[in-house]
Amino acid sequence: MEENQWKWDRWQQRVLDYTGNITIRAGRQVGKSEVISAKSCQFALENPNTTTLIIAASQRQSSLLFEKIRANMDRKEIEGKTKLYKERPTLTKMILRNGSRIYSLPAGRTGYFIRGFTIDLLIADEAAYIPETVWNAVVPMIAVSRKLRDMGIIILLSTPFGKGGYFYDSFTNSEFRAYHVSSERCKRIPKKFLRKEKLRMSNREYRQEYLGEFTDDLTQFFGTELIKNCTSIMNWSKEKDFNSSAKYYLGVDFAGYGGDENAFVICEMIKSNLRIVKCEVTDRVSATDTIGRIILKDQEYKFKKIFVDDGGLGSPITDILQAKLGRKVLGLNNASKRIEVQGEEKKRGIFKEDLYSNTLTLMEAGQLQIIRDLDLIRSLKSITFSYGEGYDTKGVSKKVSIFGNYSHLTEAMVRSCWCYKERGLRLFMY
Repeated sequence: MEENQWKWDRWQQRVLDYTGNITIRAGRQVGKSEVISAKSCQFALENPNTTTLIIAASQRQSSLLFEKIRANMDRKEIEGKTKLYKERPTLTKMILRNGSRIYSLPAGRTGYFIRGFTIDLLIADEAAYIPETVWNAVVPMIAVSRKLRDMGIIILLSTPFGKGGYFYDSFTNSEFRAYHVSSERCKRIPKKFLRKEKLRMSNREYRQEYLGEFTDDLTQFFGTELIKNCTSIMNWSKEKDFNSSAKYYLGVDFAGYGGDENAFVICEMIKSNLRIVKCEVTDRVSATDTIGRIILKDQEYKFKKIFVDDGGLGSPITDILQAKLGRKVLGLNNASKRIEVQGEEKKRGIFKEDLYSNTLTLMEAGQLQIIRDLDLIRSLKSITFSYGEGYDTKGVSKKVSIFGNYSHLTEAMVRSCWCYKERGLRLFMY
């Protein structure tokens, strides 16, 4: 939308007008990226020979904001009928005729690869998801600019991700001007949409994702700190990072009745350590398309095993996949499984607890690393549990219910992680 047609919200205008450190925690789709992209252009154009650095947990995330800045700059060039770029921008670098530079880089696990910059404006997108060790490397990079040029400004923007950490602490830090923006106060978001989301999500999820509140829940199955500690893989690509000596496993969660997404998660095993290296979500499509997609992935990765949800709609798909790919396809349907114990086939009870407990144990033991994919992180954080009625002789609840409103990626992940158990069990389809 053109600037002369756009009416900034009151908080956005305050952000544009303020000079100094800013931290923004906001619900989704309130316009935080739009206002920060405009502020970045304003800063670079009004302050020649300055350096702006945009970081995020992954290159993909930092590139999204960089693209908005590029679009803003392109529009200003057209409207002003003047050349602003010194040279053609790349996907990660923009150099202006006034000497200002704007870079977009991933933070990585430690910030090592972004050391060396002297930064006049640091922008951290989805700041709550950036590892805490990064801040030790990045914050000193603004010190020179702050002393010599009276700049060295930090802007943090994010939806919250639990309590604690640099982003959380910034809201009680007097050096930051703090803004809290709820999606419910954004006129551009339909109230009907928010009502549907409130019904679809748990109270905690809705408060975090749309109200922009810092929340933690004692009933989270995977604790926030545990998730943060395990999400240590920044980027992974088949072309650069595939390890021919490793074993690869695929976990699949099919869109169920009323569902609209299939989830695919790839796990890499090296000795006894596992790494979640690839996550993918696709719209619900025909069974033929889903089967073809899995076969193509198998040709690419040569999976040792493929673990699929064979309950409900997944049952006929599993049968076809087994016919085409053989015994490497195993169905795990959250209800029951058959195992062979000393040559005798037996049936076990609640399988969902086994799947989730296996993954939780691996995470707590430090044997599972997870790629820093925001959709997967949100999915893991959405999983909660409750105790059912009845207790055993030791006073422990007989049944634990595990559920989540955004569980499909986690469902695929816990299946891929079953490869750790599968090494010591001979599984049969049920």
